[in-house]
Amino acid sequence: MNDHRLATDTDDGLVLIISGPSGAGKTTITRGVERSIPGSVFSVSCTTRAKTEADVEGVDYHFVSDEEFERLRASGEFLESAGVYGKKYGTPRAWVHEQIKRGRLVILEIDVQGAVQVKKHLPDAFAIFILPPSEDELLARLQSRKRESEALIAARFAAAKSEIASARASGVYDVFLVNADLDEAIARAVDLVVSERRRRRETRAAVRTP
Repeated sequence: MNDHRLATDTDDGLVLIISGPSGAGKTTITRGVERSIPGSVFSVSCTTRAKTEADVEGVDYHFVSDEEFERLRASGEFLESAGVYGKKYGTPRAWVHEQIKRGRLVILEIDVQGAVQVKKHLPDAFAIFILPPSEDELLARLQSRKRESEALIAARFAAAKSEIASARASGVYDVFLVNADLDEAIARAVDLVVSERRRRRETRAAVRTP
C-alpha cells in the first residue's frame, strides 16, 4: 500500500454500507449520496456475471472468470463475497482499505449477507438499510417495472420480505431508512452520513485533547 499522503487526504475515512430489497430504491439513493458528498467513491465489485454492451469494465464491475474469482476469494482478497442468482460478487479488500486511509467515503451497495461479512472485518462501518413504506407499496413498485413475469415478481417480493427480516435480525444496521419520497430519502441519508462523520471527528478530537 502506498504510504504517500496526498494533499486531498483526510482522517475522515468511512465505509458506508447501503442495503435494501429490490424495489426499495437503494441504488438511486446510493448514487444520490455519492453525488452529494465530496470525496465519495463507489466500490466496484468483482463479478463472474457476463459483461453486457452497457457495462464498463472498472466502472460497473470488474469482470472475472469463475476460476479467477475463486482464486481471489481463497487468497483473502475480498472483504465480502456472495452468490446472487447463480453469479458471484466480491468487494476488493485492498482497494477499500486504501480509500479509507485516504479519508474517502467508501460506499458499498451490498446485501445483508455481505454487510454481515464486512462488519466482521470493519466493525466501524456505518450501515443503512433502505425500507419501502409498506409491503403493498413494495409489491406495487415491483409490478410497475412491467418487464418481468408475475411469477418472477412474486419470487422477488418473497425474497424482499425475507431480506428485510434478515436485516432486522442481523444487528449490523445502524439505521433503517424508509423511502417514501425519494428526494427526502436521499437528503436524509446524506444527513445521516455527514452527522456520523462529524460525530467521529469530535470523538477523535476529544481523545487527543489532554
